[in-house]
Amino acid sequence: MRLYRLESKIVALFITLIVVVQLAGFVAIRTAIDRNARSAISEELVIGERVFTRLLDQNAQKLTQGARLLASDFGFRQAIGTDDRDTIASVLANHGARIGASMGMLVGTDGNIHASTLEYPDTDLQRSSLELVRRAGNGNGAAESAVVGDNLFQIVAVPIKAPVTIAWVVMGFPVDRELVNDMRALSQLQVSILVRQRGSAAWSADVSTLPKPQAQMMAKEASSPQMGQAGATDLQIDGNQYRARVLPLARASNGQEAVAVLQRSVSEAVAPYQRLQLILLSITVLGVLGAAVASAVMARRITSPLRDLASVAKRLGEGDYSEGLYIRRQDEIGRLGAAFETMRSEIASRELKISRLAYQDQLTGLPNRVQFTDLLREAIGQAQAQPGSSCHILMMDLDRFQQVNDVLGHSFGDDLLRQVAVRLAGQLLYPGAKVARLGGDEFAILLPGVGLDGALDQAAHILRSLEQPLSLQEQTVDLGAGIGVAGYPAHGESSEVLLSHVEVAMYTAKRKGSGVVIYDPAIDQSSQESLSLLSELRRALERDEFMLYLQPKLDLATGAVVGGEALVRWVHPEKGFIGPDNFIPFAETTGFIRMLTTWMMEKVARLSAQLQAQGLQLKFSVNLSTRDLLDQELPAAFGAILERHRLTPAALCLEITESAIMDDPARAQATLDRLAAMGFALSIDDFGTGYSSLAYLKRLPVDELKIDKSFVMKMAQDQDDAKIVRSTVDLGHNLGLRVVAEGVESEEVWFLLRQMGCDQGQGYFMGKPMPVERFLEWLQQWRAPEMLDQSENMAI
Repeated sequence: MRLYRLESKIVALFITLIVVVQLAGFVAIRTAIDRNARSAISEELVIGERVFTRLLDQNAQKLTQGARLLASDFGFRQAIGTDDRDTIASVLANHGARIGASMGMLVGTDGNIHASTLEYPDTDLQRSSLELVRRAGNGNGAAESAVVGDNLFQIVAVPIKAPVTIAWVVMGFPVDRELVNDMRALSQLQVSILVRQRGSAAWSADVSTLPKPQAQMMAKEASSPQMGQAGATDLQIDGNQYRARVLPLARASNGQEAVAVLQRSVSEAVAPYQRLQLILLSITVLGVLGAAVASAVMARRITSPLRDLASVAKRLGEGDYSEGLYIRRQDEIGRLGAAFETMRSEIASRELKISRLAYQDQLTGLPNRVQFTDLLREAIGQAQAQPGSSCHILMMDLDRFQQVNDVLGHSFGDDLLRQVAVRLAGQLLYPGAKVARLGGDEFAILLPGVGLDGALDQAAHILRSLEQPLSLQEQTVDLGAGIGVAGYPAHGESSEVLLSHVEVAMYTAKRKGSGVVIYDPAIDQSSQESLSLLSELRRALERDEFMLYLQPKLDLATGAVVGGEALVRWVHPEKGFIGPDNFIPFAETTGFIRMLTTWMMEKVARLSAQLQAQGLQLKFSVNLSTRDLLDQELPAAFGAILERHRLTPAALCLEITESAIMDDPARAQATLDRLAAMGFALSIDDFGTGYSSLAYLKRLPVDELKIDKSFVMKMAQDQDDAKIVRSTVDLGHNLGLRVVAEGVESEEVWFLLRQMGCDQGQGYFMGKPMPVERFLEWLQQWRAPEMLDQSENMAI
């Protein structure tokens, strides 16, 4: 089976799922077994420690009883009384042999050894015996474990009383293999006695239930730091893992030490469970094999009809609808096959209908765009085959058709289009000419073998025919059209190029209202320049080619600078300085003005924050366009900019023109209301040049009126302008608004405005628009006219 086939994927999926589930179970069981085994071993070691301690105590008690029996022997006490040391030594040896003691000593009350079964008692043994005698005092005896040489001993000391203590019997019993074997039999634990001499870091194995090589390896492992830790530890001995627990037995002041290491093999503990794991693994393998067979059978039952469906789909894609598909199953695949067969039969029936409609407009019965393109391609081919021949096309778009749809409804519009199609078909002047509807209210006329003059005659004939009103449903409709003309080979050598060019000419005719326009490459050049300008504007914004300019705004009564109007200038890297009149209208038309407004707001906010940090409180004005007012997200964007620069809205003033408000009063007022609610000061710019009503102006949330400079500049010479300005000032004040005059270009105009009560002014007399750095320099140098007069008077 190939891996990319569905059958293979189904089998692989089933096997993968089973293997993953079984492996997960296997790992979980193995982990649980190992964890439980270690836990059980740890408990066994704790219990084993208690058993071993009890075993040592019982052994010490037995030895103590044997020593007491010797101490109570009358003959032994009589020999002590006569100081018969040979007899004492003989009795110690015989009695020690009976109770399993490998050594015996008689210690006098003076602390000296009077008799011993050893010819030369070990120094460690003597010291341990004397320490044990001193600890026992006048009691009934004492017992302890001690290291003697390289071996661990249990030593007991029993007093000899007659009736007072006259001596001490000290008996030593080695901890031998019999004791650890007893422990092994009781607990199934491996037991090793390890001894370390003074001054040495290595352990040596005294006795152990392990074989000698393993016991030596365990003694080396015991030197690791983890052996000194409390609780169970892990050891690796001869490739086997053990859990071990260390039981301290003896520790002398001279550094000698003995411990018992209780061990349990982890491998032995989990061995029964490993057999269970093997059984589980065998079941898993059998399950995988069974699942592979079952899934292969199931996959074949699923994929076989799917292959039949794929074969039929391929035939349908090739356009063959003749052969049916019959899958006799009651499951989902059977229903899919039945649905597929229904689809095949319906597609076959619709194919006939679609083939008839593919090249025909359903509304008018005329050829559609697809058929017209094919007809144009054939006409171009015929013209190419006849040197000197040409063909032309006309494309027209009806005037005022959208108003017909809006006023009289789409049903009426459809009837009107049918009437237009009939009229156009009756106005053809040349044989072979074809009329087509390209979509909406666009129609095209193909004129094969017709020159430019003939095409213009045909276009003029059509326009004259449309001058006659159409009567429909007791309605009379006057229609016009814009017609574009393009032809082969003058305007293009392919159907796609000709259609594109004639459409450009048609839209130009619509825009200019000139009736008929012949395609001219200059039209496309203008469109390309517009696209190029938009690209350059975007690039200029990215490269920071725009510059912020400021024109001062002053209080006319005091001459104090109160702020400035923010303006944008463009310094093109190749074209140099570009004035706003050359790109602002285009930016407003294309919508780029929104990005430019955001840039302006960011720059002004940054400057205002810097000046406030220096103690200068100036209010800067930013102009908003029509598109800005229609942007419902504008308040949120301005709010984010202010928050970023830690400014309040009161630091800025937003200027809007009357025409911008009146383009869409409802949406504009909604945006202005939100901006005013945030705390922005709003100003009506160029007041007096728009067409807004005072009733509507009264409802706007504005704070300021700016009188257009066309009224201000010549008010000193023109009394009518002065009256308009005075009336506007009074109107603004009556509405509770601040009034600002633009175009203050002389001192005389300044004082006239101040006499009229105008609040603020801006113009060339105070300062032209200037870059930010120049504005800041001007700010330091500015002196109001009255202040200059006073300084001159003082000088006189």
